[in-house]
Amino acid sequence: MGAVKTKRMPRAVREQQMLDAAVRTFGQRGYMAASMDEIAELAGVSKPLVYLYLNSKEDLFTACIRREAAALTEAVRAGVDPGLPTDRQLWEGLRAFFTHTARNPDGWSILHLQARTHGEPFAAEVAAMRAEIVAFVTQLIVAAAREAHHDPDLAESEVAGLAEALVGAAESLAAWANATPGVTARQAAATLMNFAWSGLGNLMDGRPWTPPDALTR
Repeated sequence: MGAVKTKRMPRAVREQQMLDAAVRTFGQRGYMAASMDEIAELAGVSKPLVYLYLNSKEDLFTACIRREAAALTEAVRAGVDPGLPTDRQLWEGLRAFFTHTARNPDGWSILHLQARTHGEPFAAEVAAMRAEIVAFVTQLIVAAAREAHHDPDLAESEVAGLAEALVGAAESLAAWANATPGVTARQAAATLMNFAWSGLGNLMDGRPWTPPDALTR
């Protein structure tokens, strides 16, 4: 096979081209099966150039994780208008999440599957992204709860678990939606909204569900 000829272009543009190819390859083939030769060929560059720009397969995968994580968190934040009622904010945030993961299935595969199963450094990158999204959802829910209960001092810990559960459900549902033909981002968002808001709505109205007393079970 002859050497790959590349046109001169700014380093940042070339690097993004490589990352595009890497995300596609890692997302579809998995971290272990993906090869630097395959990534270089898909990017239309030589393998030495990939190593020159991104050092190693591990560094390339880390760069992919960071780029995809930043894009997802930005999409969720950009999708929420803080001036809307709480249910609309949650709806718009969920719709932005599912729209982004549906449009970027390879990136979502990297974040949800590949990075979490190939070592602590990769998993830590995804954990940082997840923590940012959970914190964002926590703030959204706690602000609504404080307003509903007229209690500006309501602790975040009162709703932190709800945010964790909601984000976890969204992650699982996104994986299912991407693997299920015909399920749209809007449908996925509506499914989770219907599941979550009945409980959150009761909480905002001061009617939380409580476990039965141990003596009466």
